[in-house]
Amino acid sequence: MGRGSYTAADWNKLKNSRNLTNAKDEKEIFKSKTCDQRFDPRYIQTREARDSEDHPESLPIIIGLDVTASMGYLAEKVAKESLNETMMKLYSTNAVKDPALMFAAYGDANDEYPLQVTQFESDIRIAEQLLDLWLENGGSGMVVPNLLWYFAAKHTSLDNFEKRHKKGFIFTIGDEADCRDDSEYNALVSLYPGILGEKVEMRVPEMLKAAQEKFEVFHIFLNDSYTKAPGIVKMLPGHTMAIRTDEIDAIPEIIISTMQMTRGMKLEQAVKQWPDLKEPVIRKALSELNLKGEKGLVF
Repeated sequence: MGRGSYTAADWNKLKNSRNLTNAKDEKEIFKSKTCDQRFDPRYIQTREARDSEDHPESLPIIIGLDVTASMGYLAEKVAKESLNETMMKLYSTNAVKDPALMFAAYGDANDEYPLQVTQFESDIRIAEQLLDLWLENGGSGMVVPNLLWYFAAKHTSLDNFEKRHKKGFIFTIGDEADCRDDSEYNALVSLYPGILGEKVEMRVPEMLKAAQEKFEVFHIFLNDSYTKAPGIVKMLPGHTMAIRTDEIDAIPEIIISTMQMTRGMKLEQAVKQWPDLKEPVIRKALSELNLKGEKGLVF
């Protein structure tokens, strides 16, 4: 996967074919009534991000969206605007030469389908697959981004990592700061075979550590009153950024800037490349990053 390139013309054609307008709400955009088997981890052995003639130095980027009931507005925003903005700005800024994007939808561990994953794609197929995901809108008792970490660690094959020994990127986005670990480990483990189609014996910190061997892992925490909560915030010190729910317009710039800063760009340079109107939000989020000299996971 990952051939071809993303263009504005292809996006406009897809928008017209799907009648994707600003007036459409979440249910009108995401019309699937159940999980498509193409995106069900139980039927996926490996997701591949391969180099190609079009993209000789593919860089895998996974964007995971919390799709529990409280987060429907996020998927709607990404589908209408953020995906297209992210792809166009990736190319226009030359931030990433050969991006290969995968989208993931993660929910509650007790959902019927707590995790769905697309292919890695570099052209309009990534938008097509995003729109074909099922938004279950389930509960928010045990939101499990760790399932995505596990899948990324154990079920991806990446030329960027295997050939060049370089990491890709994972960005999870949601309104949960907590990530279930030992306190509910037994309950979660009993659910894993039904979710992933295999027995899982790794605890959450081990899942994250395994994912970090292949990926730089970040979390964008959507909350209007950010507190230093446990869970993801604690697991990803210096890799968690908080923005308010009315600031999600800045997500494309935050994702791109984070990748640039991971590769050595300074904060001021990263912030100044964007419109002045968005600068305060982007600066605040990026200022929470600590990309050098980290001491590892904290528990």
